[in-house]
Amino acid sequence: MNHWLMLIISIAIPLVIGLAGGYLTYSQIAGWYEKLIKPKWNPPNWIIWNSGADATLLQPAMGLFFMQLVLNFLWSLFFFNRHEVAIALAGILTLWVIILLTIFTFVPISPLAAWLMVPNIVWVSFASILNFRTWRLNRETK
Repeated sequence: MNHWLMLIISIAIPLVIGLAGGYLTYSQIAGWYEKLIKPKWNPPNWIIWNSGADATLLQPAMGLFFMQLVLNFLWSLFFFNRHEVAIALAGILTLWVIILLTIFTFVPISPLAAWLMVPNIVWVSFASILNFRTWRLNRETK
């Protein structure tokens, strides 16, 4: 199968599923979901999208957030699909920096949203170390 077609399909499937899930979710937020008893640490519905933050804060934060999603996808593409461990390493290190910047830009908008990004940077830190060691152990084989 053509690599470009595979790339388009790989992007389209999660987007379609995410949009479908969002469509099914949206109509239930104000009714059923709002009435559920939830844990105290449940994030509020307005967490980022309706934070009321000034656009000068919100636009860069959301730009960084979406950039880290794209970099996350590209890491998987280069590491697992293309077997380009070195390129994936450069990508995941860039991803780590973008996640960190995202956390810092979220703080003035929503400290809770910033804290919700912490597990992501912890995971990417682990994956970065793993990627680095894999690269070191296999760099002579290419």
